[in-house]
Amino acid sequence: MIVIMKKNAPDESLDFVKEYLISRNFDIHQSTGANRTIIGVIGNTQSLDDATIARLPDVHQVVRIKPEH
Repeated sequence: MIVIMKKNAPDESLDFVKEYLISRNFDIHQSTGANRTIIGVIGNTQSLDDATIARLPDVHQVVRIKPEH
């Protein structure tokens, strides 16, 4: 799963989203660009609800990665 944050999302929102994911035992990988930050969620994300993640502060989009068969 990839969580794309809104343009210029504040650090407080980034920290909130990261803590939300880490507290649910997921590893994360953050990639910060000039305007946006992308958070890669590592682990079996089937238990995460896309809509719930999308409602977290300053989340722009949630992209689910389909597993290979």
